[in-house]
Amino acid sequence: MNAAAPIAITLGDPAGIGPEITLGAWQALRHDPASCFFLLGDPEHLTRRMRALGQDVPIRQITHPHEALPGFADALPVMALENAVRAEPGSPDPADAPAVIESIERAVAFARSGEASCVATNPIAKHVLYEAGFRHPGHTEFLAALCAEDGANPPLSVMMLWSEGLAVVPVTVHVPLAAVPAQLTREQIVATGRIVAHDLRTRFRIDAPRLAFAGLNPHAGENGTMGREEIDVIAPAIAQLQGEGIDARGPYPGDTMFHARARAGFDAALCMYHDQALIPIKTIAFDDAVNVTLGLPFLRVSPDHGTAFDIAGKGVARPDSLIAALRLGARLAAGKA
Repeated sequence: MNAAAPIAITLGDPAGIGPEITLGAWQALRHDPASCFFLLGDPEHLTRRMRALGQDVPIRQITHPHEALPGFADALPVMALENAVRAEPGSPDPADAPAVIESIERAVAFARSGEASCVATNPIAKHVLYEAGFRHPGHTEFLAALCAEDGANPPLSVMMLWSEGLAVVPVTVHVPLAAVPAQLTREQIVATGRIVAHDLRTRFRIDAPRLAFAGLNPHAGENGTMGREEIDVIAPAIAQLQGEGIDARGPYPGDTMFHARARAGFDAALCMYHDQALIPIKTIAFDDAVNVTLGLPFLRVSPDHGTAFDIAGKGVARPDSLIAALRLGARLAAGKA
């Protein structure tokens, strides 16, 4: 990781709000060289979107990441993709999938070589990519697959939603709620806890991370009267992590973990399913939470929202979460989190 290198921003779905929040992020950060970034995109498409929004952001084409910092305050650096983009705002087109995928692949390559300090991913629409033959379950799984060496299994990656006041990790992510109990294993919880503890130490510079685990059932199972997952799965996983020297606590009732006094007692909350984790952080930090992927051999951050096709091109998309992601990425790359 090269902290002096710029951050590589991916295209995301070009029919979504990614292009306009990237423009907004440059306007907000142009005088902050520590947060310097470049976009892997289509300069002509970006210019069309900018003009349709009535904006006049100068664009400077570059051919290598090291060209991003000189002149960053004066123009948005864009590295052109081989695949052109044709999507109109709000109208996703599977024909743009090659450009979306190329942008991700090149950003990861730059991060792994040290030519980019971090990858910041604009939101994609998986259903659009699926129509074009994309075979990965999601964005993060694709990033992990790009790190697999010589046919080896991809590294286990963990999604953490981070804000200044709260960090949460869903142990199971994009699975139906009815499938959660079957997928929630002791091994999965332990593996997730190890990665969170490791990256909080190495990336976030927290010497002794405190991990609080939520229960799955109401009242954390009420001593088994509302379900036995806490007794049979979650508590043994916590005990195993404690035996490895990790400060793991719980399981706690999910409805009492997120008030201010409770949040002061842990550095990350590990929740058993998607909404148990994301509802509290999106309530507390809707506009400035950041999606951070743990467990990868490079830094990856992302805004904590989707493509927002319904508002794309209307000039109302807020770049706050992308700005927060870029600032966090720069801090982590510099070892200052």
